[in-house]
Amino acid sequence: MGQSIRPTAVAAADWLFISPGEAGFSSDLDTLLNKAVTEKRVWNLHGVVVVRKGSLVFERYFEGDDNARGRSLGRVAFKPDTLHDLRSASKSIVGLLYGIALAGGKVPPPDAPLLASFPEYTDLAADPARNRWTIHNALTMTMGTDWDELSIPYSDPTNSEIAMDMASDRYRFVLGAPVVIEPGKRWIYNGGATALLARIIAQGTGKPLHEFACQMLFDPLGIGPTEWITDRDGEAIAASGLRMTPRDLARIGLMMLRGGMCGDRHVVPAQWIERSTSPIVDVDEIRQYGYQWYLGKFAFTVSTGPRWDRSRLERFWSAIGNGGQRLFVFPGLDLAVAITAGNYDTPDQWVPPTRVIREVVLPAIS
Repeated sequence: MGQSIRPTAVAAADWLFISPGEAGFSSDLDTLLNKAVTEKRVWNLHGVVVVRKGSLVFERYFEGDDNARGRSLGRVAFKPDTLHDLRSASKSIVGLLYGIALAGGKVPPPDAPLLASFPEYTDLAADPARNRWTIHNALTMTMGTDWDELSIPYSDPTNSEIAMDMASDRYRFVLGAPVVIEPGKRWIYNGGATALLARIIAQGTGKPLHEFACQMLFDPLGIGPTEWITDRDGEAIAASGLRMTPRDLARIGLMMLRGGMCGDRHVVPAQWIERSTSPIVDVDEIRQYGYQWYLGKFAFTVSTGPRWDRSRLERFWSAIGNGGQRLFVFPGLDLAVAITAGNYDTPDQWVPPTRVIREVVLPAIS
């Protein structure tokens, strides 16, 4: 495996810094985060970036062991310009890229038959269940195939994503998986679905996925250098291979808060962002899924005075990656939080980013 490395064609835009107080925070974020780290409420954080009201409010970097999709990078002292794996948060970026390509007339609409974009696999079309697939099923991970990435570790070759990476033809592997549930009925986590979307984007635009991403999304947002790890054939590993800085991940969140705008430029169609962040299928009892984005609500307590606390419930959109990689977007608070961490493949990896939001960021909002 290699890396597709491409610097941005334009200089990364400078962030405007404002104080937490100017951004509507009543408590000191640095103090709250220090407390969480000291009390071991959070661990192995690599970076935290908070953006509110269009400005950079808070950023903090740490030192820790890291790797690039399994390749050891040793001990890293993280800085604002240090690239970091997004792991499966890459999927949400691919979802945005599909919307951009769709607006340009380069890819079929979500209701188009999925197999029509893969005519080389005509033998698979004999299955009536597969014939019912639409691109919408790939966007929402509701293809209904036998696919297991969650209960089998990524160190195990029988993990479905790893098996896909090792297959001689990854697209046949994904499309040929047994259909065990009627398409559209249930969400089953599936990195193969994202690989299919990326293939459709690359074929429709005539450009490698990373090149298209840089030209149509990263460069317009002023995002700096990025990497996209590739497979043995030089294709971007769409589901989990993107690397960028937490600052630049936060730029994605800010663009979404602005309805797809960056300054006066439309980068992602507002209708696509709305569709991507509308609940389509349940993930579990508390989260839903749109088009490659997770949706949910955070309950938290805000202090309103020396004697009174008030409970709040805020909806969020989220990109999620192995190890604790997160982008949280809170449209009702004009807030985006990017978090990177090194808790790869651990069962409690979700705890630190959740506590950063619930115990540090949200309670500090006045």
